[in-house]
Amino acid sequence: MLSSPRFTMRRRALAAAGTAAALALTLAACGSSSDSSSMPGMDHGSKSSAASSPSATASMDDMPGMDHMAAGNGLSDTQDGYRLTSSDQSLPAGKQAAYRFTVTGPDGKPVTGFAADQTKRMHFYAIRSDLTGFQHIHPTMAADGTWSADLASLTPGSWRMFASFTPDNGAQKGKDFVLSRTVTVPGRATKTPLPAAAGSTEVDGYTVTVKGELMAGMAHPLTVSVAEDGKPVTDLQLYLDTYAHLTAFHEGDAAFAHLHPTTKVDGDRGGPDLSFHAELPTAGNWRLFLQFQTGGKLHTAALTLRVG
Repeated sequence: MLSSPRFTMRRRALAAAGTAAALALTLAACGSSSDSSSMPGMDHGSKSSAASSPSATASMDDMPGMDHMAAGNGLSDTQDGYRLTSSDQSLPAGKQAAYRFTVTGPDGKPVTGFAADQTKRMHFYAIRSDLTGFQHIHPTMAADGTWSADLASLTPGSWRMFASFTPDNGAQKGKDFVLSRTVTVPGRATKTPLPAAAGSTEVDGYTVTVKGELMAGMAHPLTVSVAEDGKPVTDLQLYLDTYAHLTAFHEGDAAFAHLHPTTKVDGDRGGPDLSFHAELPTAGNWRLFLQFQTGGKLHTAALTLRVG
């Protein structure tokens, strides 16, 4: 794509503005603590069609709990007086483990009033620094405001834990928040290279195709198509009030983004084409996780998308 110096400066300004504000989006939802959509130690297994581009961002392999980064992309544990706190700085490898955390409000007290978003009051994500091992679950909250997220087996390495929520009272009532902290899973960590950007991937016999040319900091439509044995799928079931949930993480720092669905819902007759509103603030590779349901089973497809 040809560009003038003026266009280039404008695009960089848009990208910078997007980094500060565009990523506190909330779409996702996946089962409860007991019906988590997890991919323990998931390998990067999508089809590749182009060489991978190096990331321009720094690694997220930092010290657990030291997460005071720029707000808006999910990489901070604090925003507008709300804080994600946890005493868990490490979790065991190779077995199920519970991550316990609390969200405190501007008054420093644990928050217990949360609005339901896509039928859930809290959406929780775990992702390893190389963007493998994606887990998306809905934790349970005790009366004192302590949340417990039951995670499937974790592989050694640095993990980032995201909490996505909306306060149901106070000055920030109705505002979407995404906060995160890092934890370490001890053991010998082996980094898995991110697969090259690709237009499609396969999961559980389904072929998922993504179409859309995205530019950093600019809103674009994104279309996802689902097929089985070469035939368009038209029986996608409702999943948390929509047909698919799409989450994205940026290569290098694991910045978080939700992509909002715009497809009209019509019972359990979704597909084959699903439309999303996409606005990713930073150029580079993004790892997309698409979750959809058929026949009562939840499927999670992953592929790499290049954003210019």
